[in-house]
Amino acid sequence: MKPDQPQTAPPADASARRAVRPVICYPTDTLPLPDMALYRTAREKTEKIAEVMVPPRDARCFRVPAGHFFRIISVEGPQVGDLNLWSADNLGERFYSGKTRALHGTHLSTGDRIWSCFPYFRPMATITADTLDWYGFDEFGASVHDVIGTRCDPYTHNLLSGGQYHHCCHSNLTRALAVETGMPLAKAEAYVHDVLNVFMCTGFARDSGQYFMKASPVRPGDFLEFFAEIGLLGALSACPGGDCSAEHSSDKARCYPLLVEILRPADGLLSGWRPPAPNGYDRSHGA
Repeated sequence: MKPDQPQTAPPADASARRAVRPVICYPTDTLPLPDMALYRTAREKTEKIAEVMVPPRDARCFRVPAGHFFRIISVEGPQVGDLNLWSADNLGERFYSGKTRALHGTHLSTGDRIWSCFPYFRPMATITADTLDWYGFDEFGASVHDVIGTRCDPYTHNLLSGGQYHHCCHSNLTRALAVETGMPLAKAEAYVHDVLNVFMCTGFARDSGQYFMKASPVRPGDFLEFFAEIGLLGALSACPGGDCSAEHSSDKARCYPLLVEILRPADGLLSGWRPPAPNGYDRSHGA
């Protein structure tokens, strides 16, 4: 964070420098848009083909075929979840939270997309419904479903407290991926990546710029729904922070399970839809 007492005196034109208007880094006027009308039609008639219950302070994996929907649902009480996504056919293609943030902003909702890492860089999933879209941004600058927090992890916990806590979202996701794939923990851990913080209510403090959390507004029955643009392997951790109203990386918070449902649209409702191809850059890098 910036110091309260800067060591450098402001120059004579400091006010003019601060007054320079910002420029959006990645204007999205030419960004390919999802066919939300098609998705709305497809989601009106679906069949649940699978579900996975994620226990409190733990994680589970799930698989979603391309062209299907999946929902993350609050079922018993206010609970946030940390979501990882990979291509079902290639764990090297994973969710790129930083570029998703650069394209869509700090917090996601309906119509925003989950983008994969380089060199694939294509939509992995599109958000098709969000029962918390009413929340918007509150007086503190907070909103829900952020792509700014990295996930609670045992390394930061150890750095700040010296403890050995094994149910941080990073560890939960690592265990779940190891079980799903049969990989050793150390190998699986390398594939765990920055998350979409589902239902988490977060922002940046205006005075210090620090990342903050507050009690999630999620209640049983709320859900975040996605359309799988490609075949997906997902992992969801029910965060040990519960609704993240006080702290995480401990067993003090009251925690609840989360439900993941996999939904297949009725035949013919996605006529003409195709999974997106990997990014078209030729990867020559000017060499």
